[in-house]
Amino acid sequence: MALIVQKYGGTSVGTPERIKNVARRVASWQAKGHQVVVVVSAMSGETNRLIALAKEVQANPSPRELDVIASTGEQVTIGLLSMALMDIGVKARSYTGGQVRILTDNAYTKARIVSIDEANIRHDLDQGHVVVVAGFQGVDDAGSITTLGRGGSDTSAVAIAAALKADECQIYTDVDGVYTTDPRIVPEARRLETITFEEMLEMASLGSKVLQIRSVEFAGKYKVKLRVLSSLEELGQEGPGTLITFEEDIKMEQPIISGIAFNRDEAKLTVLGVPDRPGIAYQILGPVAEANIDVDMIIQNVGHDGTTDFSFTVPRGEFAKAMAILEQVKGHIGAREITGDNKITKVSVVGVGMRSHVGIASKMFRTLAEEGINIQMISTSEIKISVGIDEKYLELAVRVLHKAFELEQVPA
Repeated sequence: MALIVQKYGGTSVGTPERIKNVARRVASWQAKGHQVVVVVSAMSGETNRLIALAKEVQANPSPRELDVIASTGEQVTIGLLSMALMDIGVKARSYTGGQVRILTDNAYTKARIVSIDEANIRHDLDQGHVVVVAGFQGVDDAGSITTLGRGGSDTSAVAIAAALKADECQIYTDVDGVYTTDPRIVPEARRLETITFEEMLEMASLGSKVLQIRSVEFAGKYKVKLRVLSSLEELGQEGPGTLITFEEDIKMEQPIISGIAFNRDEAKLTVLGVPDRPGIAYQILGPVAEANIDVDMIIQNVGHDGTTDFSFTVPRGEFAKAMAILEQVKGHIGAREITGDNKITKVSVVGVGMRSHVGIASKMFRTLAEEGINIQMISTSEIKISVGIDEKYLELAVRVLHKAFELEQVPA
């Protein structure tokens, strides 16, 4: 017998019929002798509807009251799923985040979990209940309702699994696992049987939307095994999904590269002719950071005649704001010109095998060069190489890199 935490997203519980399908799936796991805790999101589209409703009343809604409103979507789902389980003879009990006592800080709309009191959940599991918990929400020290931000139900599920020391946390979504890249771009993309937490963190941070990055960080920190599965497959015909686990738990020889990730949401800014002196990077990026704009890839050219050029990327939606900031500091830092390009994208190869294999970067660069794709920026980590390229080459780059690293091949 295992203790399993399952999470179902908005698409999986989007209609009464789908909620009934989830109930049947949960019942099948309990029938095998497992204890099951289910964490659910609001029905698809419901959170957007609630936020829009709030904005009709108050143009800039109070964050505290917005959390009160947004949290009700999950409350509806836990009640419906519990009733669906009871209707097929399964004992079930629902809890909001506050009833479980998922304690968070008071950063409304983007709260972080501090602790979880799992006593009620354990008691109900011991009594043979399926426990259904509202994801995405908790309460602060004052008892005020808080929400964890977009995708927070994944984090709720992982946190509950960590508190309960669950055997596995299963994330049910509308895809049947983590793929080597987006199958819509590369039809030959292959579902991965396993992937390490490090690789999944890189994939999530680089644009893969399968899991929320905070949930993967949480799972890695508290050693919670994650499995991504599809809730849309027929009951009894579910595949094994993708297990996200630790490098030492993967028995077979790990492929050098596990996947190709990409992000369309990039823009590049370049500060030309700045004095080549200590502190210039801070003088450029400090005001950008103070405006809460995330900076990604950074390049500073070799100095020439006492000046240098400095380039970096930001999310595309922050491009205009970042440009305005640079124009304001241009005179202060002594820059000659500010230029920008909001039509670049980032493509990355990810794999823990990079640690023990050489030549990955040269193979990546050669592959892109053979297709006439110019690399504008490069950034690396121990298990990732990312390049910034013109957005018109994105899909071509993903396809040729996927083929060059033979990711369509099942590892021997």
